[in-house]
Amino acid sequence: MRLTQTERTTLTRAARSCFRDDAVLRLFGSRVDDDALGGDIDLLVQTTMTDALEIAKAHILFLAQVYQSLGQQKIDLLIDYPSRKKRPIIFDIAKNEGVLL
Repeated sequence: MRLTQTERTTLTRAARSCFRDDAVLRLFGSRVDDDALGGDIDLLVQTTMTDALEIAKAHILFLAQVYQSLGQQKIDLLIDYPSRKKRPIIFDIAKNEGVLL
C-alpha cells in the first residue's frame, strides 16, 4: 500500500469524524499496488448515514479536513450508504479488492 502511516491515520480519522464513528474506509485502485507509480487516492467509505444532504456535507467536510492535513491531493471518494438506490460495479470492486484503513 502506497500511503504513509500519517496519510492512513488522517484519512481514517476524517472518515470517522465526518461520516460517523462506525464508518468503514477502504483504499482501492493503484495505491494498493506497491509496485505501481503515481495515481490518485481511491477510497470507498461505507456509512450508516441515510440523509442525502447530510452525506453531501460530510463529503465536503471530509475533503476539507484531508486537504488541511495533507495538502491538496487527488482523491476519488465513493460513498456507500443504506438508502443508496444504485450501486455501480465499482462499489463491488472497491469493497472486494480494497484494503481496510
